[in-house]
Amino acid sequence: MTVKLILERKGYDVFSTTPETTLGDAIVMLAKHKIGAIVVCDEKKVIKGILSERDVVRALAADGADALWKPISQTMTIKVSVCSERHTINQVMEMMTRGRFRHLPVEKDGRLHGLVSIGDVVKLRIEEVERESEDIRSYIATA
Repeated sequence: MTVKLILERKGYDVFSTTPETTLGDAIVMLAKHKIGAIVVCDEKKVIKGILSERDVVRALAADGADALWKPISQTMTIKVSVCSERHTINQVMEMMTRGRFRHLPVEKDGRLHGLVSIGDVVKLRIEEVERESEDIRSYIATA
């Protein structure tokens, strides 16, 4: 089971924005699309950072309402972990657990290609466990 399978099922669409976007505008995007993070890219879709709900909370705690007018380049996480379509579900789960984040951009040829969330990973893993369980039940029933 790989990241490619997740992206084939959920799609390759990713909400992204530029580093110049204000925090206030980014918050509107997060709320409008009901997402927990937005990938920050340059005009060529090269990943420059990621803005998560956690980053928003930290910025508001530090600067109050003034943070809303600042570009997200001052708030976003710059050191972004990424994966490729070839990564396995177990590798992605380990990366997310170790890094304590819930969203992982997928890169292809140095550009943003997709995004997987912990919810995507858990859903696929549950489907896999249920399929294995059904296979075992079928095997026992026919033995």
